Amino acid sequence: MSLSSHVEELKKKHKALSDRVEEAQRAPGISDLEVADLKKQKLRIKEEIERLSISA
Repeated sequence: MSLSSHVEELKKKHKALSDRVEEAQRAPGISDLEVADLKKQKLRIKEEIERLSISA
């Protein structure tokens, strides 16, 4: 997998997590802890994208 395709896959995952965070925040049965976990995953992916983009 090339670097650019890897970054594109990470961007897709980041977008999917963004959508999940928005849905979770609107859902009454989702705990704040679950939302926080999704946000942490999203941040880790964003940091990886930035790291790979800088080193490219």
